[in-house]
Amino acid sequence: MVAGLDQYGVFGNPIGHSKSPLIHRLFAEQTRQTMNYEALLAPLDGFATFASDFFARGGRGANVTVPFKEQAFALATQLSERAERAGAVNTLCRHADGTLLGDNTDGAGLVRDLMINAQWPLKAQRILLLGAGGAVRGVLQPLLAQQPSEIVIANRTLSKAEALAQHFADLGPVLASEFAWLQQPFDIIINGTSASLSGALPPLPAAVIRAGHTRCYDMMYSAEPTAFNQWAQDLGAAACMDGLGMLVEQAAEAFLLWRGVRPDSAPVLAALREQLAASA
Repeated sequence: MVAGLDQYGVFGNPIGHSKSPLIHRLFAEQTRQTMNYEALLAPLDGFATFASDFFARGGRGANVTVPFKEQAFALATQLSERAERAGAVNTLCRHADGTLLGDNTDGAGLVRDLMINAQWPLKAQRILLLGAGGAVRGVLQPLLAQQPSEIVIANRTLSKAEALAQHFADLGPVLASEFAWLQQPFDIIINGTSASLSGALPPLPAAVIRAGHTRCYDMMYSAEPTAFNQWAQDLGAAACMDGLGMLVEQAAEAFLLWRGVRPDSAPVLAALREQLAASA
């Protein structure tokens, strides 16, 4: 910690690869906020103690990444509605009275990247969500709030997709499906699996893409097109995006919660994209 500055950080394990310190440094410079933000390696078997100690020593807020989002959910003394729905917390904020608010900004980050940065409409769109893990669970409420015509969750294990669909059914039309059942095109397809990290693909039928119409989004990001986006491009998808913008936008949402000011994400996203290209 740096004495005299408001302290923030990101908890994860591993954490050395995190772009969050750079993102929040650029946000702080842009908005003239005096703060310190560090990447903090949390122990796999002692997250609650580690995080509690950070806040006891004066920490004001923290981002939380894998594998601690569920543990952060349990640690929080107060939860936002979207965090409660997601069952996971990626942002912690310590109030003056010592209470610890847990929030989940992932879905808001995704929606803002889709609607503001990409200018993709979500209302009345048929959306296919790939995967049924924490990434998908965290974005369902904000996506449904935009009133798509329906969301279909496709997953290798159908029961997991069905459980998610049932949990969010009160917010809008959500269906579950196995990959092989998908035989009609969608307006938007969002890959919430981690397959792209290993260069793999979910077992998707080509029928889900209508050439020149379907837009595809991968929550993963890289300097080159992800395996999913490359597959979609080869089938004639109208547009493809990776998740770098989601990363920046969820961070901007956290920054707003902590500091009361929303930074301009566009120049920060451009800087990260340039850095990513240079490292390729």
